[in-house]
Amino acid sequence: MKIVRTVAELRAQLRGQLRTAFVPTMGNLHEGHLSLMRVAARLGDPVVASIFVNRLQFTPNEDFDQYPRTFEADCEKLEREGVYVLFAPDENELYPVPQEYRVSPPTGLGDILEGEFRPGFFTGVTTVVLKLFNCVQPMVAVFGKKDYQQLMVLRRMAEQFALPTEIIPAETVRAPDGLALSSRNGYLSPEDRARAPMLHEVLRDSVQALRVNGVAMRSGADSSSVKTNADTQSGADIWPEALAAEQKAIARLSGFGWVPDYVAVRRRADLLPPSLADVANATPLVVLAAARLGATRLIDNLEV
Repeated sequence: MKIVRTVAELRAQLRGQLRTAFVPTMGNLHEGHLSLMRVAARLGDPVVASIFVNRLQFTPNEDFDQYPRTFEADCEKLEREGVYVLFAPDENELYPVPQEYRVSPPTGLGDILEGEFRPGFFTGVTTVVLKLFNCVQPMVAVFGKKDYQQLMVLRRMAEQFALPTEIIPAETVRAPDGLALSSRNGYLSPEDRARAPMLHEVLRDSVQALRVNGVAMRSGADSSSVKTNADTQSGADIWPEALAAEQKAIARLSGFGWVPDYVAVRRRADLLPPSLADVANATPLVVLAAARLGATRLIDNLEV
C-alpha cells in the first residue's frame, strides 16, 4: 500500500486511473470501515482510502483534539484489505488557507435530525468530501448506511453538482448483539457497552410495529378517502402511528437511563415525516435515532 501525504503526490499516483473506488474515513478503523473497503474493491480498481480528521465537522462542544488517532494500526488493517493508496494529508495540506468557501446543504435536509443537534456538522462534511473528491476524482465512493442522513446529504450534493462520482451505500455492520459498529463505541464503559444494544432493540421493535400497522391500514383503507401527498404538505396529516412509535421509543430509552436526542420515522426519499397517503402507497420508510448513554452519543437506523 502506498501512503501519500500531498495532493500532488496523490494525483501523480492516480494519473490515468478511470475506475478508482474511494472510501473516505477519519481513521480509528473498525470492521465497519473495512467492510466499505471490500465493497469498493468489488466496484472499482484501484481502491483509495483516506484518513483525515476533519476539524470543520466538529461542533463547538465536541473535542477535535481528543478524537482517537490510530494511524499505524489503521495502515495495517488497510494493507490487509488490499487498499492501493492511502491518502493521509495533514491539515495544512488539505486546508492551506482558511476554508472560507463552504458547501451548505439545503434547509429541510441539513438542519433536521443530526443537523439540528449538531449545527454546522453537514456543512463540514460536505465541504471536506467535495474537496476529497476533487483530489481523488473517483468513479465511485462508498459510505455506510449507519450514517443514513449523511449518505443522503452526500448523494444530493453529488447529483446537484453533477459530480462524476457515484455514491454507493453499504449496509451497517453490527456486533453479534446488534450494536452498530462505530468508533464511538470505544468511549463506552463496560457497563454501558452491555446496555448499548438496546438502541437497536428499540428500533427493531418500532419497525415491526410500523410494518404491522402499515399492513393493517392498507388492507382496510378506502383509497378514495386517503389524501394525496399534495394535500398533506402542511404536515397536519402525518401518520399517527409514526408519531406514536417515536414517543414510545423515546419513553422506553429514557426509562432505561438513555438521553434521546430524537427517534424519528421518516420517508427514505427525503427524510420528511410520512403522511397517511405515504402509508397507503407503501412509501419506503426509515426509523432513525440518536441518544446518549453515559457520556457517549450513539446513532442508528433501520429501514421499515
